[in-house]
Amino acid sequence: MRLTLHTFLTLDGVMQAPGGPDEDRSSGFEHGGWSFDHGDEDFGAAIDGWFAQADAFLLGRRTYEIFAGHWPRVTEPDNPVARALNTLPKHVASTTLAGVDWPGARLLAGDVPAAVTELKRQPGRELQVHGSGRLAHTLIEHDLVDEYRLMIFPVHLGTGLKLFADGLAPAKLRLTGTSTTSAGVIIATYVPAGPVTYGSYALDDDQ
Repeated sequence: MRLTLHTFLTLDGVMQAPGGPDEDRSSGFEHGGWSFDHGDEDFGAAIDGWFAQADAFLLGRRTYEIFAGHWPRVTEPDNPVARALNTLPKHVASTTLAGVDWPGARLLAGDVPAAVTELKRQPGRELQVHGSGRLAHTLIEHDLVDEYRLMIFPVHLGTGLKLFADGLAPAKLRLTGTSTTSAGVIIATYVPAGPVTYGSYALDDDQ
């Protein structure tokens, strides 16, 4: 399976708590719910399209708890997000949870990068990560992400957990697709493109 990472981002790269005030207040974050007024038909169609490509999910503890508290209560058979999340395998990376009780969910055992590498060897289309910021840092650090699907919202917050953490090794991404919703959200898809290359725009001394 290919590992695809799906994230809502502000213009300054924050991914923390886009969905509600109390979603994640860690480190004193006070801007939860910042994506709310940008949801529209284009936004919903893009989300539905993402979930239609999943064969399994990989979630961090906090995202698992948010999803498990909401999606099992959504029982409409024509809801593509609920159908995928409630029926497909869900692998949860956590060192603090004693167990998981959402049907189809299981805790990853042992070393997370090694366990994810093994999951990626299994047949299927996509192993999808949604949110899960600290897990995303681990996956990026170990070069396990095959594709980034980013929704970039026209807001900046100045504080909060970012997708690309300070100290990560520099790397390039290649843009493979882009669109814009009627509410101004940029939907951009990237794939890894190797190490950063460096150069200079300065004029040569002999010019």
